[in-house]
Amino acid sequence: MCKYCDSTCKTQKLKTSIVHSYFCLQVCVQQTALDLLDKGYDVHILADGCSSRSQVDRMLALERLRAAGAFLTTSESVVFELLGDSKHPNFKEVQALVKTSAPDSGLLTKL
Repeated sequence: MCKYCDSTCKTQKLKTSIVHSYFCLQVCVQQTALDLLDKGYDVHILADGCSSRSQVDRMLALERLRAAGAFLTTSESVVFELLGDSKHPNFKEVQALVKTSAPDSGLLTKL
């Protein structure tokens, strides 16, 4: 696990869930997520916020992480889950940001 993640986990002892995304899914994200899962954290991978050098690397890393117990989700889902419900004071502002759907990238067609 990277030094930043390790020190953050140690100083934030009450936290049990981690939301994770980064470019190098098959190395950086995967290794950190597996370490966090081993330490008992709930790990949520932003599948639309991670990439790899190839789609094969990406697909297999996501499959491995899911099999290891990570939750695969999207950035939009996490944002709305963090807001809680439509009564949150920033709900309308966030909703406006995601109202226009992004074009389908095809990145999840194999999952």
